[in-house]
Amino acid sequence: MLIAVYGVFALAATARAGFQIATKFSEAPLAYLLSAVAAVVYIVATVSLARAGTRAYAVSVVAVTTELVGVVSVGLLSVLDPQAFPSETVWSAFGRGYGFVPLVLPILGLVWLRRNRPEQRRRK
Repeated sequence: MLIAVYGVFALAATARAGFQIATKFSEAPLAYLLSAVAAVVYIVATVSLARAGTRAYAVSVVAVTTELVGVVSVGLLSVLDPQAFPSETVWSAFGRGYGFVPLVLPILGLVWLRRNRPEQRRRK
């Protein structure tokens, strides 16, 4: 289920960023570039979470941690300085436009990763 949600966000963020950059980049370049960064993070997280092995696990941890730092940073900046974000990103206002799923998703992802470390699977 977690991987499916990441996949949906990867598709949604990629489509949104692609449309924004192609049609109205000059209106809010920072916001639209951050949407593209979010899309890349979601793609990397989706692919790495779907794979097995220690390398995929490490990439997943980095991607999901980057996502958490991004949503908290962008969320905080967009609340404190709304003029810097004339158009919303996936992570604006902590993912308010997406029902705060972007804020909760990396926390759930990190919990899932902690419970499914490759070393733990070998011991069981």
